[in-house]
Amino acid sequence: MSLYSLPVAKDLISRTLVGMKSHIAAARGRDPATANASSLEILLTWPGVQAILAYRLACRLRRSGVPLLPFAVSYVSRAVTGIEIHPDAKIGPGIFIDHGSGVVIGETAEIGENVTLYQGVTLGGTGFQSGKRHPTIEDNVTIGSGAKLLGPITVGHGAKIGANTVVVEDVPPRSTVVGNPGHPVKVDGRKLTDGPDADWIHLPDPLQDAVKSLSARIKELEQQVAELSGDPGPDREEPGGEPKKGRSSAGG
Repeated sequence: MSLYSLPVAKDLISRTLVGMKSHIAAARGRDPATANASSLEILLTWPGVQAILAYRLACRLRRSGVPLLPFAVSYVSRAVTGIEIHPDAKIGPGIFIDHGSGVVIGETAEIGENVTLYQGVTLGGTGFQSGKRHPTIEDNVTIGSGAKLLGPITVGHGAKIGANTVVVEDVPPRSTVVGNPGHPVKVDGRKLTDGPDADWIHLPDPLQDAVKSLSARIKELEQQVAELSGDPGPDREEPGGEPKKGRSSAGG
């Protein structure tokens, strides 16, 4: 080994160790399951961490002009972790892929800092056009399980994408998007934070809200018609009057 290559090798090893520590720290900060896990356990058994480290290697080889090997690394990583990341994708520091099975990140995808992806997320393209054809994800974005983001769209800083949402248009910063096709909704009484938030239970349902509003309006009109005609009006049972009995549909 020449005197020139020795500092280069030391620098490469140093950057690799720093990268490993940062990805382990990202996992600890966003996955409660790491509370009792050692750094070695996270490194050896967390597929999201393994996939990102493999991507970093493949990306570095790709930029160095090494043929075939970057895609071989990507292929082996996909077979082991179930996560597919193209070596040409651009991914910033602090990314965390939780569980990760079924995650796909396309060739021209761009991901900012401190982004969180859950299992089954796809950052994919549409059609066979050339050039930029995959999403751009800005900093501090959280994307829920099974969400599909398609085409050269931009997801703004601090946005949250609900589980199983299909997004084909740009997402404003610090907004929450749900549905198919995905559309921004306001979280009433809840402040959107810059950090990741995995609380997908309390997301608003605009369709349910609309049905409730129409039902209330119909009841009001029926009462007005009853008053004008002198009829008492149809009897309606208020929902939720009697508690449900038997086994919970949620289990337990």
